[in-house]
Order: sequence, then C-alpha cells, then structure tokens
Amino acid sequence: MFIPLYDTNRLRHIRLQYVTIGLIVVNALVYLATALGGESFSNAAVLGLGFIPSVVHDTAELDPRFIVIPESLSYLTYSFLHADIFHLGGNMLFLWVFGDNVEDALGHIRYLIFYLLCAIAGAAFQGLVAWDSQVPLIGASGAIAGVVVAYLILYPRVKVWVLAFARIPLRIPAFIPLILWVLFQVVMFAAGGEDQISWACHIGGIIAGAVLVLVLRSRGVPLFAGADEDVAPAAPDQPPVATEPLIPDQPAATPRWGRGNASSSD
Repeated sequence: MFIPLYDTNRLRHIRLQYVTIGLIVVNALVYLATALGGESFSNAAVLGLGFIPSVVHDTAELDPRFIVIPESLSYLTYSFLHADIFHLGGNMLFLWVFGDNVEDALGHIRYLIFYLLCAIAGAAFQGLVAWDSQVPLIGASGAIAGVVVAYLILYPRVKVWVLAFARIPLRIPAFIPLILWVLFQVVMFAAGGEDQISWACHIGGIIAGAVLVLVLRSRGVPLFAGADEDVAPAAPDQPPVATEPLIPDQPAATPRWGRGNASSSD
C-alpha cells in the first residue's frame, strides 16, 4: 500500500544512528553468507537458526544435523535470516527510514534492547498462535513492526515521503501510512491471510513496540511529536532595559523603558 522513502525528522539527541546501521549491515551480511552458500547451506541455516515452534515447545525433534544453537536462542537468530533479497530489502528499508529516530528517542543501548525484545515478542506470539507448527519462522518483521509502531507513537505528525500503491510519491503525516499499515497487519492476522507471511509475528512486534517505547524512551522525549517546523522558535532575548543613572545622595530615579521597547510578561 505504502512504501516509505524518507522522513523530515532530524536527530536531536544522538549524532549518528550507528545501532540502526549496524543492524542493517548484520542482516545484509547474514543474507549474503546464506545466499552465497548455496541452497543446501541456506536450508540448513533456516532449520538450524530459524524459529520452529514445535521444536522450541518440544512437540517435535529437529534432525541432529541441523542443531547448531540452543533452541531458546532461535527466538533471536530467526530475525537475522531472510528468504530473498526482496524480503531483506523491504525490512531494511523500513528500518532505515524509521529506526534512526526511534534510536534517537531511546538512546543506543536501550534501542538495541528494544529491537531485540520486539524480535523475541514476534517469535513468542507466533509460537502461541501456532504451537505445533513445524514451519521455520525467519525475517526481521517482528522487530521492524515494533520500530514502526514506536515511530507512530513518538512522531505521528512528522512528514514522510512515501510511494502510494508503489507508484505515486506523496509527502504526508506519518500517522496516515503507519496507522494504515498497523490496521492491515491486524486485519490480515484476524482473517488468517497468506500462509507464507507470519502476521502473528507482526502483531507480537507491534504489541511489544507499543509498550516498550513508553518504558524505554529517554527522559524528556515527548510522545506524539510533530515535525521540526511545527515547533515554535524560542523567543529572542529581551534587550537590556535602559535606566536613568543614579545621582549620589539622591533616591533612585524611576526606570524608563528605552524608545521602541515594551515590557513583556510570561
């Protein structure tokens, strides 16, 4: 429906979103490694590092050849695997456009914790909905869903450039495409949409992101903020008030305002 391209939201508290950049680089490198390793290596990585509910819940056993990590770690490792370049590109585009400002609002360390917890929540909710599923879950969508809803809560009125219907460039307030995106995830989850997409994982990330951003945002960071141009500029300093010089041994003269100046009150 909407493809995000760019937002007009500057960084206020950090100089560089190096956690967001680092996450994008790690995801890209993992995809490159699995893609270059060939189909058999890629399949082994999906089975060994993907989140498989039935395996985690001990209702099925994984072939010992594919056991490379403790089962509990797959709550995280699955989020760094992607099925193809379009899967990777879509997730990383959302992370690039919206992740920097969420990182700015939370701080580097809390943002990394936020991202990883949203990924865990996505897998956990998928596991609850499909307890005995033997289909591996992969992709950063759960974490990205958390980032998207955090941005929606923090900066709903910031203008973003999007491609509507993948064709029409628009500059609109962030709450329009992001609310529509969230509603689409909810509708598809409720309707049991496409089997190849884990809508439950998206819902888990959305819920976690909405809660965690309230807890982890830095002190003084407001909710529901607008664009920079919506913020009223600070009032200029008042010029010094002119007064009559004091004459020795006489009471002070009544202060006189300089020509063209007027008093102001808070």
